[in-house]
Amino acid sequence: MTQPQRTDGIDPTARSRSRRRAAQAVYAWQIGGNPMREVIEEFRHEQDMEIADLPYFEDLLRGVEAHCAELDAGLAPYLDRDMAQVDPLERAVLRLAAYELRHRPDVPYRVVLNEAIEIAKRFGAEHGHTYVNGVLDKAARQWRAAEAARG
Repeated sequence: MTQPQRTDGIDPTARSRSRRRAAQAVYAWQIGGNPMREVIEEFRHEQDMEIADLPYFEDLLRGVEAHCAELDAGLAPYLDRDMAQVDPLERAVLRLAAYELRHRPDVPYRVVLNEAIEIAKRFGAEHGHTYVNGVLDKAARQWRAAEAARG
C-alpha cells in the first residue's frame, strides 16, 4: 500500500531520518561539549544525511542549542529527577521533542511523540521509551492543550 502524496513538499521518511540523526547529534553535543556548528558539520558529511531533510535536521539542532535552558525548564515539572540525571540519550530525545512541541507547531504533537518514542526504543535503554512517553505526553497536554483536546 502506497502512502498518499503530500502537497506540502514534506517527506515524512526524510524527516524521520533527520530526527534520528538529530538525536544522535544532540547526544554527541551533550557528551562532547563541542559547539553545535561543529557537530552539524560532522553529521552533514555522513552518507545517510543525503537522504535526510538537512534543513530540518539543522533547524532541530540549532533550536535545541538556542533554547536548551528554556526546554529544560519547561520539561522540569514532568521529570522525576533533575535533567542532568536523565540518561543522555533520553535527554537528547526529550530536548528534541520539546523543541518541536514548543517551536514547530506545523508538526502535529502526535507525530512528535511517536517519533520520540521510536527513537528512544531504537537507541535508548530497554525501558527508556516509556519514560520519554510519560514525560512528553504530560508536556504535550499542557503545551498543545487545544490540539490535544481535539484528539
